[in-house]
Amino acid sequence: MNTDDNLAQQSPTAWAVARRHYSLREIYGITVAAARTAWATRGTKCDKHASERIMLAVTQVNGCALCSYAHTRWALDMGLAETEVRGLLAGVADSAPSDELAGLAYAQHYADSRGTPDPGAWSQLIDIYGEDRAQCVLRATRMIMWGNATGIPLSALLARLRGTPDPRSSLAYEVLTTVGAMVVLPVALVHAAVAQWRAHTAASGTALR
Repeated sequence: MNTDDNLAQQSPTAWAVARRHYSLREIYGITVAAARTAWATRGTKCDKHASERIMLAVTQVNGCALCSYAHTRWALDMGLAETEVRGLLAGVADSAPSDELAGLAYAQHYADSRGTPDPGAWSQLIDIYGEDRAQCVLRATRMIMWGNATGIPLSALLARLRGTPDPRSSLAYEVLTTVGAMVVLPVALVHAAVAQWRAHTAASGTALR
């Protein structure tokens, strides 16, 4: 087995202790934000490798075991080097293309702020990348934030069942949050659709005036 396979096939329970945990209320907001951005950018073509680097970087900040496991495998399958993947999972982006560093920094800041970044950071990203590329960064960031926020309690639950519980978690949190995230998902999607429609309508009305 080569080193890439060794990295990709690490047990997801090896990283059982998440760096942060999200409440169901936070997960709802993260879900709405991810859905809105996904729909707003559905016609935008984004670089898959850049998006995957962002997802690894955000996963490092949040510490989601299942997400780390899955995205490591996908990144390696896409052709990212093992050294780069290891670096991103350690919070180091030195091996990433230089023109992607601003996007990675924004994504890490977004995760550090639990989805409430400094508005100035977004304005700066648009200045550097332009609207379309900045939206690609935001889409990848918000999608993996949703994956992390919902994956953390599930990761902890699976780790608990295997005898390696997260000491900062609890069975009640893991079960209620995992089930709750699924229950609120359709409501959050409707909320996102309505909010996006209103934003689009308001923008169209402004353009007509």
